[in-house]
Amino acid sequence: MIPLPFSHPLRFSFVLILLAAALLSLSADNTQADRPNLLWIYVDDMSDWMGCYGDPLAETPHIDSLAEEGVLFTRAYMPAPVCSTTRSALITGTMQTTHGLHQHRTMIKKPLPDDVVTVPELFRDAGYLTFNEAKDDYNFQRDRDTMYSPEFKRPTRKQVNSHMIGRDVSWLKQLQGKSFFGQIQLKGGKFEGETGSKYPAASRVAEAQVNVPPQYPDHPVFRNAIARHYEQIAETDAQVGAIISALKEYGLWDNTAVFFFTDHGSPLPRAKQFLYEDGTKIPLVVHWPAGTDSITRHGNSRSDLVSGIDITASSLGLAGIEIPEFMEGRDLFADDFTPRQYVISARDRMGNAIDRIRTVRSPRFRYIRNYKTDRALYQPQYRENYPTFVTLRKLLAAEKLSKLQASYYDVEHRPEDELYDLTTDPHQTINLADNPDYQSVLQEHRQQLQQWQDATDDKGRYPESRESLRLVYKSSAGKCVNPEYDFLKTE
Repeated sequence: MIPLPFSHPLRFSFVLILLAAALLSLSADNTQADRPNLLWIYVDDMSDWMGCYGDPLAETPHIDSLAEEGVLFTRAYMPAPVCSTTRSALITGTMQTTHGLHQHRTMIKKPLPDDVVTVPELFRDAGYLTFNEAKDDYNFQRDRDTMYSPEFKRPTRKQVNSHMIGRDVSWLKQLQGKSFFGQIQLKGGKFEGETGSKYPAASRVAEAQVNVPPQYPDHPVFRNAIARHYEQIAETDAQVGAIISALKEYGLWDNTAVFFFTDHGSPLPRAKQFLYEDGTKIPLVVHWPAGTDSITRHGNSRSDLVSGIDITASSLGLAGIEIPEFMEGRDLFADDFTPRQYVISARDRMGNAIDRIRTVRSPRFRYIRNYKTDRALYQPQYRENYPTFVTLRKLLAAEKLSKLQASYYDVEHRPEDELYDLTTDPHQTINLADNPDYQSVLQEHRQQLQQWQDATDDKGRYPESRESLRLVYKSSAGKCVNPEYDFLKTE
């Protein structure tokens, strides 16, 4: 009798091991192929003036196509109205106030707590290649080679405040055959055009076409600024189109979930840095062609109240990565998803301007709590030389601002509470905090804010260290007007 090849016990065991290894490898390959890539298209300083959001002047065909085939969120809000604090929140999936990342710019960058891991690290642990092109702007200390895959060949040098330049995204080709989590940073409202001026040299939207909201004077400078922002949005849309084309050309499109969003609102005076709708409300579009059924189970257009940190949790959820307990965001596409009833956003020190403001956005109302009423809303800061702020100061001196517009410079009468009914007052011009008919609404929002502060130990409640303030003062060449800096003037 001729022995079978597997008849020897050791030989048979060896073959079983090989078969098991092959099956495991096949299973791993299938898992790798099934899980999606994640791409964040992350835009600076830009509002949702887009066709998919109903803006009749905007030229945004590529962003509109993302929304048409994906999910558009109509009420998404960032945790802060400025970049470094928002970006610190999203990359950790927690509010910036929870871990002391709330001061823009943080002068003393400390490591994150031991139990807090950034999103790219979670994706790397799951076998993904991770990259960021190119701005990150985090208020904490972290080795970028720990967060981002060293083997990714970056088209630009690594730096904190750079963005993707132009529309050449041929470098995406290196991602073929790989699972990746990536971020592409676009200039958005920082796009300057060829002249190097703050705004592009020309805009396809005429100044006569734009609507000037009541918080601003109807002045040529403001019409110009608004028209230029439409051009910045149009350029951003063209860059988005280039990214989409490259993903399709390199065979990445059908397995890539694309999140398109901005870090806060436009560069207009009461938008960026402030907690009104125009500062915190952002466009958020999620597109995933190969997984449309799973991603749109809650609808193609959603009016849920969304926090920016939900983008973080949702990205992990779509990739099948467990969301850590320390994260405060919600997976918007989970089967057991529960909509938020409130979204919190926070403003603290902005460069050298010290302030502390919190806001609660509910389905109908926006509540704002001002903790430092001894100073004006518009404090001296790095945007002072923007044409819009220069114009405001000139009109203020000439007494040509409306009562509302002038109130942002009022040092003596800044309100502690602000409450706005967004169904009747979308621009937030009528403060209802003292209206007897709205006292129960005011108390409800106050209570929600207090509960959140206590639950998360809002670090904005604690003064910034003298060492940090000293560095702010030095970096600002002493151009600091807040009383918190007085101790430095006697040193």
